[in-house]
Amino acid sequence: MSELFEDDGPEPQSNAPEFTVGELAGSIKKTLEGAFGRVRVRGEIGRVMHARSGHLYYDLKDDKDVIACNTWKGQAARLSVIPEEGMEVIVTGRLSTFGPQSKYNLNVDEVEVAGEGALMAMLEKRKKALAAEGLFDPARKRPIPYLPEVIGVVTSPSGAVIRDILHRLRDRFPRHVLLWPVAVQGQNCAAEVAAGIKGFNALPVGGAIPRPDLIIVARGGGSTEDLWGFNEEIVARAAAASDIALISAVGHETDTTLIDYASDMRAPTPTAAAEMAVPVRRELWVTLQEMGARNERSLLGGLERRRQRLSDLARAMPKITHLLDSPRQRVDQADARLGQALKNGVHKRTLDLSRLSGRLQPATLRGRVERQSDRLNDLTRRFERAGKANLDAWRNTLERRGAMLEALSHRATMARGFALVFDARGALIKSTVDAARMAEVQFADGRVAIGAGAPVDPTAIQIKPPKGDKPKPKKAKDRDPSDQGSLF
Repeated sequence: MSELFEDDGPEPQSNAPEFTVGELAGSIKKTLEGAFGRVRVRGEIGRVMHARSGHLYYDLKDDKDVIACNTWKGQAARLSVIPEEGMEVIVTGRLSTFGPQSKYNLNVDEVEVAGEGALMAMLEKRKKALAAEGLFDPARKRPIPYLPEVIGVVTSPSGAVIRDILHRLRDRFPRHVLLWPVAVQGQNCAAEVAAGIKGFNALPVGGAIPRPDLIIVARGGGSTEDLWGFNEEIVARAAAASDIALISAVGHETDTTLIDYASDMRAPTPTAAAEMAVPVRRELWVTLQEMGARNERSLLGGLERRRQRLSDLARAMPKITHLLDSPRQRVDQADARLGQALKNGVHKRTLDLSRLSGRLQPATLRGRVERQSDRLNDLTRRFERAGKANLDAWRNTLERRGAMLEALSHRATMARGFALVFDARGALIKSTVDAARMAEVQFADGRVAIGAGAPVDPTAIQIKPPKGDKPKPKKAKDRDPSDQGSLF
């Protein structure tokens, strides 16, 4: 058996409007912003992200829910409190949505700490973190100079603080003061104070602007929120890194900020900081006068004590005449013994001479004389033989050198057929250019005049050696001492 089903036709369509994704997201955005608009929300800051663009992204949470928050770069520069993780705050902003991720978020343009207790808790947490790094360690604190030449003050130029500091310095000990103007509260306070501390440290020694020997960071009293700029980490780090000694004077005596822990010395008030910076000139002058007087009294007292001591010692010493009595007596005793000692000495030496002379016999002396005479005769004979040998050797050497000198003399050369030509003054003619002045010719056996300077044709003159036997060279003992030994 079969059943028949009839077609009922198309189902009826719904009356709900149809949206695109963008339309729905835009509608939700308008509805959310219109319903809430600008709101204040209290909660705890969760994770915080600082984007490179300068924007801030962080979470605001309680024990159940989380709202994503953002603060744009321009808004972040105007915040009085920068969000930190764990901080309890009240934020003010505009609720909106972020369509690409189907999220809603709170655009925050104002952040307040939710009560002083939360602010103190955050301050305590920051203090512990910086202390753990050693920024508050007493060992790293520098001593304050006793009398600084230049004092740098980081404070507001329009407040009463700078006037109080200048007035107090003028009363105690006037010094050269440099002011670095800063905002002492508000969102720019921390950055400007840190820049002032770094700026003073950056001044060169001996530059056009003198570098301070001491820095005072000062501000009058105020609420915790007013002084909060001096609790910022950037200020504490700048104070700890300062190469110049730094006194912090922020608030009243009961106010304490992080810069007080990082500075080298804390003053309860700005006026007290000026008092710590310099001594009182009048008191210093009085102290110097008192010290000078004490020094003079001490010196005079010491001299007087030494003079008295010298007098006491002088009285205890015996007189000079008494001091010489004993030496005089010793001299007299030595003088009395001297005569007898001389006699004894002469007698002793006489005995010694007698003993020695007994050993000297004539035969002994004669033997010694004969031995010395034989030795003298032997030496004489040796000297005669050595002298004769030396004379023979010197004579042979002299004869050989004389023969050599004769062989090399100009006379031996002329004996071989050469001649010397002289002019009328007896000067040698050495060139054909001077041949016209020939007056004499010297041969081996004499000179011959040739015209006493008459003109002579040099080409017609021919010198021939003399005929006959050559003259024999003279022996060294017969040679004229005036003969020359050189060859012309």
